[in-house]
Amino acid sequence: MKLRIPPSLKHRRFFYLWLGLLISIAGTQMQIWAIFWHIRTLTDEPIALGGVGLARILPVIVFSLIGGAVADSFNRRRVLFLTQSSAALIALSLGLFTQLGHITLWHIYALTALQAVAVAFDGPARQALVPNLVPAKDLPNAFSMTSLAFQTGSIVGPALSGFAIAYGGQEAVYYINAGSFLAVILALILIGEIPQKTAAREKAVSWETIREGIVFILNKPIILSTMLLDFIATFFASANTLMPIIAVDILKVGVVEYGWLSAAQSVGAVLAALVVSQVRELKRQGPIFLGSVVVFGAATVVFGLSSSFVVAWSALAVTGAADSVSTIIRNTIRQLQTPDHIRGRMTSINQIFFQGGPQLGEVEAGIVAQLFGAPFAIVSGGVACILGMALIVRKWPALLTYNGDEPALAGATAD
Repeated sequence: MKLRIPPSLKHRRFFYLWLGLLISIAGTQMQIWAIFWHIRTLTDEPIALGGVGLARILPVIVFSLIGGAVADSFNRRRVLFLTQSSAALIALSLGLFTQLGHITLWHIYALTALQAVAVAFDGPARQALVPNLVPAKDLPNAFSMTSLAFQTGSIVGPALSGFAIAYGGQEAVYYINAGSFLAVILALILIGEIPQKTAAREKAVSWETIREGIVFILNKPIILSTMLLDFIATFFASANTLMPIIAVDILKVGVVEYGWLSAAQSVGAVLAALVVSQVRELKRQGPIFLGSVVVFGAATVVFGLSSSFVVAWSALAVTGAADSVSTIIRNTIRQLQTPDHIRGRMTSINQIFFQGGPQLGEVEAGIVAQLFGAPFAIVSGGVACILGMALIVRKWPALLTYNGDEPALAGATAD
């Protein structure tokens, strides 16, 4: 099959944003996995790793709905300037605390929570901006390329984090991440002003505008069911927080191997996203989406049962590939079925599910691992993921027949 330039990258403004995200995500992923390792060096209690999830999700729950209203009421590009700059300063602070030897678990939790506040405002603005940069026909490809950027960064980041910690110290990762945010800031400067439809100014960031977004989701079963399925799958089958324990105690490997193990999911995800990016028109999206969730849960079970580094790495790569396909399809469904003036609020509600699943899942995994061991926590989570999917489909069977060519509610603009 001859490779071609993905159509979304032919739109100049989206290309700038995509390239900036590719660099920034690599830095962010370096920091995420480095924090897990950092905590493991401070304490060997699994519940301490679960605390990171709690620190991340509480700000998202509190601020996401407000962030969605902000994204629909104010210029999304300018919102991203503020969130990216804030995240850079927080990463810099984390590096300074570590280098000066003043870092504690509570410093890590507090700074992680502050960065989650920035994410709560950044996510809705960034995702809602994409349909303003490409036409509707190229939107699935744009989300495929966004997923590719995320997963490529998720390969480079964790893989480099092990080397950065080994040769530059723990603080080196945090400094690199702080610098990586400059790539998105530069991209936003090059993009220039972007037209968007906004909520009525007199109702900006009010309970009325937030409620409008909630009512919209509740009246769109195809969107609501994908959000719930996303939450259930990632809540039960999120094994990331236990990775240091698996690496050290089960697989008996060091920090460099831990970095490669952490990158395994993203290797599979990149391969899957590359395949999808070459598909001109993706049909039978509902069945493919559901099938990817089943594969995700089954591969999680295999990972939990494995005692071999190669088997564990391979199982994680399969979970990444399945999750990549799932992410591309569910993002396409949500954005195409949502009008532009309410996209930020829809995304903010989705962010609670999308962030809440894995972050609360980290807490759940930490508790179960504390009581029954890490392998049991991972295996039981994979089984619960598949059972949860079956219950969601039984309640909302529309996903079984969703094809992907249903009428789209929202138009988009492009240069």
